[in-house]
Amino acid sequence: MTTNAPRPEILRYTAFSSSPAGGNPAGVVLDASGLDDAGMLAIAAELGYSESAFLTAPPEGLGGQDGRAYTIRYFSPKAEVPFCGHATIATAVALAERTGPGELVFATRAGTVPVAVTEEGGTVRATLTSVEPHTEEIAAADLAEALAALDWPAADLDPAFPPRIAFAGARHLVLAAATRTRLADLAYDFARLEALMHRLDLTTVQLVWRESPDVFHVRDPFPVGGVVEDPATGAAAAAFGAYVRELGLVPEDAVLTLHQGEDLGRPGELTVTLRAGDPRVHVGGTGTRIA
Repeated sequence: MTTNAPRPEILRYTAFSSSPAGGNPAGVVLDASGLDDAGMLAIAAELGYSESAFLTAPPEGLGGQDGRAYTIRYFSPKAEVPFCGHATIATAVALAERTGPGELVFATRAGTVPVAVTEEGGTVRATLTSVEPHTEEIAAADLAEALAALDWPAADLDPAFPPRIAFAGARHLVLAAATRTRLADLAYDFARLEALMHRLDLTTVQLVWRESPDVFHVRDPFPVGGVVEDPATGAAAAAFGAYVRELGLVPEDAVLTLHQGEDLGRPGELTVTLRAGDPRVHVGGTGTRIA
């Protein structure tokens, strides 16, 4: 925090659930103009959530309506991250409760992220649009190290979903389990996976299991953020949308439902929308304030 600056108001919201007991909690600071990097990191560490979001004035030329465009930065308890989906959704819900639903624009380190916010029956829902995504293959030795850190035999992977690194604002390793039982059994080597993720510049590992053509269950180890597991991960959901589209695993026009947090006792639901002709990925969900 900058010298003699008053402590800003720190809000707590959850994303991808309409219940404070579900989804992924995030800290939200709507006016971080009095904070330096160390101050933001200190607040994120104090809260202990996987990420917290900090708003300041928008850069020149960002666009958007007056009062509905911002610079947004994200900090885990250990470091700044380039993009965070659930903290974006949480921030959009917090803003909508103060200025009403509508369109928002955020300048992130990863690029410009528009968010559409709607309200129906007292439930606020926000949908972000990712930066343009891409995927890449992972080296065999790096994949073997990831599986060893997770204590997952290669035979437990779903052969229909080849391992890939996917990006839609941040990098995530996508690994698909062949069974729900395999996904539920998560007890990994924190330090070993963290070291690999730092080397590959990964934000989370996106572990998935396909229940039906358009329904998936997902989990996200997040040791690089100082968190064993992220309860609901919007950035990884966007990356996963790019992954399944690029590999032709879903139609060009698709609406996918991702269930996350069930194994942590914080169930959440993420909606991933893919549109033919639009390379970006749209990730939406509800959110609510934590008392």
